Amino acid sequence: MAARDGKTSPVRHPDPTARTPRRAQGPVLGDVDLHLFGEGRHLELYRHLGAHVRDDDGRETTTFAVWAPAARSVSVLGDWNGWHEGATPLEPQGSSGVWAGRVDGSQEGARYKFAIRTPDGERRDKADPFAFAAEVPPGTASVVARSRHRWRDDDWMRRRAASDPWHEPMSTYEVHLGSWRRDPSRPDDELGFAEVAADLAAYATEMGFTHVELLPVMAHPFAGSWGYQVTSYYAPAARWGTPDDFRQLVDLLHQAGIAVLLDWVPAHFPRDDWALARFDGTALYEHDDPRRGAHPDWGTLVFNVGRHEVRNFLLANAMFWTGEMHADGLRVDAVASMLYLDYSRKEGEWVPNRFGGREDLDAVDFLKELNSDLHAQRPGVLSVAEESTAWPGVSRPTHLGGLGFGFKWNMGWMHDTLAYFSQDPVYRRYHHNELTFSLVYAFSENFVLPLSHDEVVHGKGSLLAKMPGDRWQRFANLRSLYGLMWAHPGKHLLFMGGELAHEREWDHDRSLDWHLLEHDDHAGVQRLVRDLNHRYRERPALFTRDFVPEGFTWIEGGDAEQNIVAFARHGDDGSVLVCVANLAPVPRYGYRLGLASVGGWREVLNTDARSYGGSGVGNLGRVEARELPWQGQPCSAEVTLPPLAVVWFEPEEPAGDDS
Repeated sequence: MAARDGKTSPVRHPDPTARTPRRAQGPVLGDVDLHLFGEGRHLELYRHLGAHVRDDDGRETTTFAVWAPAARSVSVLGDWNGWHEGATPLEPQGSSGVWAGRVDGSQEGARYKFAIRTPDGERRDKADPFAFAAEVPPGTASVVARSRHRWRDDDWMRRRAASDPWHEPMSTYEVHLGSWRRDPSRPDDELGFAEVAADLAAYATEMGFTHVELLPVMAHPFAGSWGYQVTSYYAPAARWGTPDDFRQLVDLLHQAGIAVLLDWVPAHFPRDDWALARFDGTALYEHDDPRRGAHPDWGTLVFNVGRHEVRNFLLANAMFWTGEMHADGLRVDAVASMLYLDYSRKEGEWVPNRFGGREDLDAVDFLKELNSDLHAQRPGVLSVAEESTAWPGVSRPTHLGGLGFGFKWNMGWMHDTLAYFSQDPVYRRYHHNELTFSLVYAFSENFVLPLSHDEVVHGKGSLLAKMPGDRWQRFANLRSLYGLMWAHPGKHLLFMGGELAHEREWDHDRSLDWHLLEHDDHAGVQRLVRDLNHRYRERPALFTRDFVPEGFTWIEGGDAEQNIVAFARHGDDGSVLVCVANLAPVPRYGYRLGLASVGGWREVLNTDARSYGGSGVGNLGRVEARELPWQGQPCSAEVTLPPLAVVWFEPEEPAGDDS
């Protein structure tokens, strides 16, 4: 094997008697394909660029095509030609900047790269930007691949196209595949797509999650980037298996009724010499000016989405994963870094836009185009923005001036809520606004409430470790956090391990600590998350009006002295659910709670239940409301509020439609 320095590729010594494969005649890309690519509007570009095994007039051939407009020459280095430059030359396709050609026979499974001669004559050996498969790191070659997977999720795909995700339950389990679960006999080895597929589908189903969100599965050489430094945007990470192994994972999750979201990274890419950086010897995919083309936080490069062909590369990539790979949505990483030209840059380190402002107008146009295309071409597919600023209209339609995302992560809720819960209860009265402020802006965007991987890395500790008090109180606080989160307006997301009350910070090199479930307090938190999910999915009050004020009513938002909040959620069907949180370590007996109707109210959920590891304080399953106005409600009941706990109530007789 040759050195892995980005300059050379793995080589096989050629057979001196072998003939160089003959190139077939005729263009690989048609005029329409080249025109659409030049306009940045070829949404199925992945069907033409890259490597494809085809039937060519009854004869099998492999076509290769790559965009390298500044190149003097391009040829394919591969296992079939001994990695000799010039053995498989490509030809320019008009003035498009695309080089293409064919070789006889199927090269399926063969490794390859493009040998590109730059304008100054330097040779650069590059992995294929459109490769469907790549070598296992530290190998850097692309691999010719074609799918033989037979999808069995037709019913799911039909339902997806007819779905209305804004009015449906969405409880997402965020997963890093390499560290979710490992074989105890091989703790240093990651399990692959196919190995975890059945277990992950069964677990997500048992736990009641509606969606699984995968940290980036696209090929990335450095495991420590968790997938956020992608080198092959069209290839699943070979460390976890083949492209068809990934398809099997998605297929099994769909058959189990679980939607699959993928983290997607159009904001930046790494500088690896064998990948996209200075691809043809020029700044092709990135900006030439480092004030726009280099990312100061991550040491990476920024896509030049103002260039039609680069924008097309990313748009077609979104279509590929949601079409060819059946992904149900994309969570777009680091959107804020795309929107602002001065993101993480000091004065003099950024270039204003043509109006003198700090907004990246090319990125804004790209994101709008991305979302318009996704919603038009892939009905039912979700687009979710991880956007941490107050940019207006992130999840508003483009025709109303928004960016067009379906959803936006609510980073403000996350920061404020964790800040509140980290306080000792005796001081929480001074931080009460951190618990309630999210409702001031809750309906300005279509929010997802995230407790993601970002909150349990880089010295932040686990969620459990953020909770104050002794061991019992820390578990009680964590259960309260979940009970409040699942009732709060918005969809929600929980990173793996959160449901186990993980004690240590997440480590991508280790499996989750599943042995913790041998302890009652950890097993209790897992049971709580399971019950929260199932009860959430059964109650339209908790998901059908997430994004409109009519879906929420404050009952008590100002009781800072007792660390209590209470609110009601309302469904499209007229259903009501009341959530009450007592975030002090003492029970409140005889607390009068305002309710909307006379009669019995069922205690739907109590995070202090003994089955969850709590003390068992509660209301024996129900309370009785009478006509005594209280807290702005026409009726009220005396309730018991357990210590450091959240309780849900709903009327025993369903309310009429109030829509």
